[in-house]
Amino acid sequence: MKVQRRDVIDTALALLDEVGLEGLTMRRLAQALGIQAPSLYWHFPNKQALLDAMADAMLDGVALPDDALPWDAWLRAALIEFRRALKARRDGARVFAGTFLVTENVLRIGDRAVGRLLAAGADERTAVRALFTLQYFALGFTIEEQAAAPASESVDLSALAQRITQDQTARYPYGAAVATVLASDDDGERFRFGLDRLIDGLRAVIPAG
Repeated sequence: MKVQRRDVIDTALALLDEVGLEGLTMRRLAQALGIQAPSLYWHFPNKQALLDAMADAMLDGVALPDDALPWDAWLRAALIEFRRALKARRDGARVFAGTFLVTENVLRIGDRAVGRLLAAGADERTAVRALFTLQYFALGFTIEEQAAAPASESVDLSALAQRITQDQTARYPYGAAVATVLASDDDGERFRFGLDRLIDGLRAVIPAG
């Protein structure tokens, strides 16, 4: 049976979940598909081209907010959905980072976002810079979040906070003061806090804000 381009992408995404970005090689992907490695190059000339296609495919299910929402609420909802899509795949943010895609899903999302910013009164340069700033924040946050996940699973943050508070207060009084907050904090809430502060800043340069 002839392997189709979409078969390659879907198998690569499944393999990504299994072995992570470092373990995803063209040779391993070919084995998973039951083909010879050179056959992959009919569809993708190199691994980066494959990663670009995977990055776009991760956005397939991204549902954009209703345009009835105000522009700032729209952006907040869209970025939360973007992060969800990145987190749905192991190393998803790392796959997306460093790409400069001109693909269907990226254009679909980017066009709507820029349109909302322009309609709110932003000029074109402000709209573009706002979109990239929000994207970089979401990517950076999610890369750190996904990278820390395996290590944090073996760390008792509550016990660590207690030790810092008891043993290190004299040396690091401010760190000790917030240790309990750190231990009980939630990644989603921390992401939304940062996102809201960025949007607060955009309101200062967008007339409708």
